Amino acid sequence: MFKRFLSLSLSIVAVLFMSSTGFDANRLNSQLSVSSAFFMPIPFEAPAELKEVAFPVMEEPTASLRSFQDESLEASMKAKILAHPVWSKLYRNKKLSLGLVDMSNEDQPRFGTLNGRHMMYAASLPKIAVLAAAQDAIERGELKETAAVKADMRLMIAKSNNAATTRMIDRVGFENIERTMTDPNYRLYDPEFGGGLWVGKRYAAGGRRYPDPMRGISHAATTEQICRYFYLLANGELVSEKSSATMMSYLVDPALHHKFVSVLDRVAPNAKVYRKSGSWSVFHADVAMVQGPERNYIMTAIVEDPDGEQIIRDLGLVLDKLARS
Repeated sequence: MFKRFLSLSLSIVAVLFMSSTGFDANRLNSQLSVSSAFFMPIPFEAPAELKEVAFPVMEEPTASLRSFQDESLEASMKAKILAHPVWSKLYRNKKLSLGLVDMSNEDQPRFGTLNGRHMMYAASLPKIAVLAAAQDAIERGELKETAAVKADMRLMIAKSNNAATTRMIDRVGFENIERTMTDPNYRLYDPEFGGGLWVGKRYAAGGRRYPDPMRGISHAATTEQICRYFYLLANGELVSEKSSATMMSYLVDPALHHKFVSVLDRVAPNAKVYRKSGSWSVFHADVAMVQGPERNYIMTAIVEDPDGEQIIRDLGLVLDKLARS
């Protein structure tokens, strides 16, 4: 695994270098606006009447994270949550979901979740599904990796720009996002395990809905599948090793410093952070893969609560300590 990680890290460096020559980063950054990430209202719609959908039986990928589920880690996570009255209530009402992957021993990671297979509305976090589907379409020759596409993918991830994400959704298509998420090699949306990552609505006021077939959510995620997505990335196994490196080059060094990142800025300022978050109304979500001095882990949380942003900050401190214990 170390050789694979070293190779992937070198690939990311190469991707970052090539991307810097493909478009003017300073010009792009001048176009970025934090406000564009948060002030476009995206209506949350109630689940539609659904039909049963048959999904193919799929094989586990090489990096089978579920085989590393650690009951001791999950017990420690649960104890921390139950000791806090607000968190405990949210957890029991399935309004809080957590995931943690300790990769300090890369050959024997520890994996734990709480409400990990409970699918929730995750606001902008599922944009990572659009990112993976776009890379998949590029490798299939269905989408050309133009400067405009690269710029929109950076805007979509670094600043969570809704307009850029909508352009990417229109380029790729809902059906192809579903194709990548349900691909037998990844199974990042799988009804057998509670669903997972799904994007079925543009991040804009108009357009058709293509809700997930289980609960009718337009922008959905489970913390188990978020962990699996980033674990596949870490192993160079999401779409391909080259595409994994490209996706990590978009996710690294986040431009928005809130939720988990606000904590990591304090406790791990020298760590490399690969991150995507989302917030809308009372729905808040975050994921960070942290690699750096004395740290190598993935943490994620989805919270349905008006104070969810602060709750995720506080959970970040807890998860960071658990990953290093």
